[in-house]
Amino acid sequence: MPRLFALVLLICCMFWTRNATAAPQAYFYPFVNPYEATVMELPEFFEVKLPETVPTREFTLRVLPTREIPEVFWYEDGLPCTLTYQDHKAPLVFVIAGTGSSHNSPRMIKLQKVFYQGGFHVISITSPSHMDFVVNASTGLPGDSFDDAKDLYRVMELAYEKVRGTIDVSEFLLSGYSLGAFNAAFVAKLDEQQKRFNFRRVLLLNPPVSLYDSVSALDLLLVENVPGGMEKFDLWFRDALVKLASVTEEMGHTELSGDFLYKAYKRLSPSEENLAALIGLSFRMSSANMIFTADVMNGGGYIISQNAHLTASTSLTRYAMVSYRTRFEDYFNEYLFPYCRKRELHLTRQDLLERLNLHAIESYLRSSGKIGLIHNEDDIILMPGQIDYLEGLFGDRARIFPTGGHMGNMLHPDVVSFMIEFLTGKEN
Repeated sequence: MPRLFALVLLICCMFWTRNATAAPQAYFYPFVNPYEATVMELPEFFEVKLPETVPTREFTLRVLPTREIPEVFWYEDGLPCTLTYQDHKAPLVFVIAGTGSSHNSPRMIKLQKVFYQGGFHVISITSPSHMDFVVNASTGLPGDSFDDAKDLYRVMELAYEKVRGTIDVSEFLLSGYSLGAFNAAFVAKLDEQQKRFNFRRVLLLNPPVSLYDSVSALDLLLVENVPGGMEKFDLWFRDALVKLASVTEEMGHTELSGDFLYKAYKRLSPSEENLAALIGLSFRMSSANMIFTADVMNGGGYIISQNAHLTASTSLTRYAMVSYRTRFEDYFNEYLFPYCRKRELHLTRQDLLERLNLHAIESYLRSSGKIGLIHNEDDIILMPGQIDYLEGLFGDRARIFPTGGHMGNMLHPDVVSFMIEFLTGKEN
């Protein structure tokens, strides 16, 4: 018994000493497969604790008040945004949604809670690749980094004017995830010239380095993993829609977004091959919606016939199938580049490609101490060597996690801590 008591006492002392002097717990993420990491939600045990509800108010902007909305988009009535607000003076952070996502998508709602809990007001902005934005706020074809930044900046100005009488703002901040982070980098550069907000801090969450490369890689996930090849795409796609429809009512969410598809994954339990195809499909669907909408808003000639009159009762099935078969590479080569070259006669394809790349503003990103980065080594939207490029570009303003896929670890406590610490200026 004395020996047993001594052993227990020794173990207790060791445990106490270890916990009294232990270093911070190492980062741990439960999914090592980057595709699963992208799709699967973190188990609740690993997620940061967030409030159930936060004070929010949705409001609508008339960005282009004289624009005529085509009849096929009869349901569009301005660009909606969300304000999440404190009851005291606080910094205001604008957050730009990722590819094809709206201001109130599930991921954006989570970010609203993250930043509210961190002490910020938040204005959530829909992605310029989303139908709502293309119809109500885009002045051309989405995809040109500098044009998208101008459109977003105009929306931010109007959004702040709309709510400035209801919140007390101490300073302005900017963030975004995925494509929204890429957009945020170009918006920050524009703000250096316009100085409307003078953003004190800008945080980029998992941006692509080259928009063209990343979207092409995601397209390839679909092309290489559709069972039977792309010749079987229509059959596979219709089957996928039937299966997704079967879980829509159960999930209580009907928007065909990446968030929806990824949640459906857990219920459908597809094979590894179908998992990669599902990720590719979510991006292809976002791209297809953007391309179709942009074509309608610019008079047609690509997906639809030029000046075709689409009404609320027009069947869009055949247009949808053409859109879903259209790669971003096709859109870039056949529509975006010719459109831009009409305005800039000496523009080359390579010139436009360089605009769709962080290299276009590399010197600014490298020298600006106010811009930070969060990324993952296994992010599926990055090409070989690009994570090293980002580390070199941002230096100690970057926090690179070893795992997490594309945005899969967004609610990991270590990730959230860096978000808040960087935006508040308290990072080490």
